[in-house]
Amino acid sequence: MVLIRALEQRILTEGQVLPGEVLKVGSFLNQQIDTKLLKDMGEEIARLFSCNNVTKVLTIESSGIALAYSAAVALGVPMVFAKKHKSSNLAGNILTSKVFSYTHQQTYDIMVSGDYIKADDTILIVDDFLAMGNALNGLIDITGQAGAKLAGCAIAIEKGFQGGGDALRAKGIRVESLAIIDRMTDDSLEFRPQ
Repeated sequence: MVLIRALEQRILTEGQVLPGEVLKVGSFLNQQIDTKLLKDMGEEIARLFSCNNVTKVLTIESSGIALAYSAAVALGVPMVFAKKHKSSNLAGNILTSKVFSYTHQQTYDIMVSGDYIKADDTILIVDDFLAMGNALNGLIDITGQAGAKLAGCAIAIEKGFQGGGDALRAKGIRVESLAIIDRMTDDSLEFRPQ
């Protein structure tokens, strides 16, 4: 609970609401990273999913990588990230899904090598933000293509008012968000009680 309150306070004091319901938290979570806060968030995610036998943490490049790494370290498992652009070193059995980025207003073909996610894996998906759920749905799709088991999804900041988290929960998917914003205007944020 202390971590949740600390994260909410950082969002209130350092977050900036940009046009289009975009929340900028680059001063501590995305571009510049508060490593102590990130370490604490990774440990909390590990605590929440400690009984799920997670074998790998999966995220999408690039802003989710730091949090996913922190959670993977705390869980003692490898981290895998989906690429948004095909590169020459990505070949063979490629798992792909289409993801629309709310922030960038662009559709990406995300991809992960099938060498890194196997049917005997239990995957925890970790990301920095959850809005409409597009990135998570793409990563869930990739997990399913591999035949792996989904432990659930862990998020730093969920925009609850955009419905993505609630839609995933309605499908029976476990979603744990460290901070959930229920209402956001240019000059105020309202968090969901947890």
